[in-house]
Amino acid sequence: MAPNQQPFLIAEIGINHNGDMAIAKEIMDAAADAGFDAVKFQKRTVDAVYTAEYLDGPRESQWGTTQRAQKEGLEFGEAEYEEIDAYCREKGLQWTASCWDPGSLDFLRKYDPPFHKIASPMLGHIPLLRETAKDGKKTFISTGMSKLEEIDEVVEIFAKANCPIELMHCNSTYPMQTEDANLLCIPMLRERYGVDVGYSGHETSLVTVCVAAVALGATSIEHHVTIDRTMYGSDQAASIETKALRSLVAAVRAIPDALGSGEKILGESELEARNKLRQDVRS
Repeated sequence: MAPNQQPFLIAEIGINHNGDMAIAKEIMDAAADAGFDAVKFQKRTVDAVYTAEYLDGPRESQWGTTQRAQKEGLEFGEAEYEEIDAYCREKGLQWTASCWDPGSLDFLRKYDPPFHKIASPMLGHIPLLRETAKDGKKTFISTGMSKLEEIDEVVEIFAKANCPIELMHCNSTYPMQTEDANLLCIPMLRERYGVDVGYSGHETSLVTVCVAAVALGATSIEHHVTIDRTMYGSDQAASIETKALRSLVAAVRAIPDALGSGEKILGESELEARNKLRQDVRS
């Protein structure tokens, strides 16, 4: 990260809205108020992502008693995304959705998002990667649950398409323990691929890991966000609550200024202290 460069901040709403636009708007409000740059959702074509056998399986939820009912209950459709698009424009937020199948990517294209996002589980979905790269839009790529050789293949796909990317170091455990963060992968990935590297987090600690990531040069921070970690949903426990967003943003926004330029200089305030306190004794 260049001196004083502020990281790009993405609030990952994902499916934490539980199919409720009021919840989605509450999170968007909090993200905008805290100073995030963007929000991100998740989009799936249920019948393309899951097998019929899986969808027919049992699952108790507020939407019914099958996996299909639960998965479809969590999906926003065209009416909701029209509302999201208008609401983000009103709030000055960028937005996108990580797509889990090519059909969802086609759906997203109608909103002309400013960037794409590849979720960690999709690094093995080569047709989706190639289709995304064809758009030529900057694409953030999370690297959780992937080996370096697999990341090599993904980077090559986007390079061949002349599509700009930013990798995001990620540990895909939900929630992630601080000791599993392995943040030194940020400079390693930057050196290996010659691209900007951010951090996508699922830890519940308020600022520690994200602050350390920015100090190590992360050019973007993505974090799952919820209004209440005890709500129904697979990602809620791996999220930070909206009431903590201001503290998170204040902490990570302060890091570039604190890092400075690396040039050893005496500023006016330190010169004043020097003039009062320094003793030069040679013998």
